[in-house]
Amino acid sequence: MSTPSSEVLTSLSTLRDYIRWGASQFTEAKLVFGHGTATALDEAAALVLHTLHLPYNLSELYFQSKLTLEERQAIVAIFDKRIKERKPAAYLTHEAIFAGLSFYVDERVLVPRSPIAELIAQRFAPWVEEDLVERILDLCTGSACIAIACAYAFPDANVDAVDISNDALAVAKINATNHQLVDGLTLYQSNLFDGLPADVQYDIIVSNPPYVAVEEWQQLPAEFHAEPEIGFVAGDSGLDIVIRILAKAKDYLTPQGILVVEVGSSAETLQDTFPNVPFFWLDFERGGDGVFLLTAEQIIEYHKDFANALN
Repeated sequence: MSTPSSEVLTSLSTLRDYIRWGASQFTEAKLVFGHGTATALDEAAALVLHTLHLPYNLSELYFQSKLTLEERQAIVAIFDKRIKERKPAAYLTHEAIFAGLSFYVDERVLVPRSPIAELIAQRFAPWVEEDLVERILDLCTGSACIAIACAYAFPDANVDAVDISNDALAVAKINATNHQLVDGLTLYQSNLFDGLPADVQYDIIVSNPPYVAVEEWQQLPAEFHAEPEIGFVAGDSGLDIVIRILAKAKDYLTPQGILVVEVGSSAETLQDTFPNVPFFWLDFERGGDGVFLLTAEQIIEYHKDFANALN
């Protein structure tokens, strides 16, 4: 860091001081954000508040509070670690907030940040009738943040969560335990639908799968390379896994069911691949894009297109 720690510890004293200073250090170091925080100031605030065991919605009345020497040293240490290691802040704190809920995260899973959280908060309205939702499937669940948020939104529904990675499922199990959902959430180690019971169907299938093309992945900043590659890369086009989901979904959706998938930067490629398919691209008030919705009826109607692309 550009300023010696001893000088910082003597010249800065308040919570506000350290948030401001941290943001300046992060900007100078050209850190990259986008893992739950959008700016250097937001990330500095998140790290300071977590380090001091304070809530993220802390009143500004406390920002002039003076910090103890031990607190200042802890903050400088975590800022230094963030700059030197280029890891997302969530890996340093082992916590990410998604859909207003706290999740344990480490390098075995992507940091939760999907705009699908907003859709879950709306209980997928107006696309489903909330009281009629009995089963939900989260494909490529990672930390299980989407699955667990769905379990809160639909407390009477059965929620299944799938991931191919045993490492990711170990993190998912931690979060299911932390949220007291060990019995309410079923985890499957499976390559997409392959390990699911053959006769099960879902009212909602939701997925934030790998959707980044190999070339794009290679060009991403260091913070993204700190995350597991398996959570990003999906072939030369970025669509390898998404197409498999589209081709298989018809067998796992109820007649009134919906499929919601985040494809992020591959949205244009997907639309170009299936120019006749009326993907409904969702808008989000809190930001984010590249999430489509299809009904079970549409999945069936265009199944031949999806199957042909798979072959």
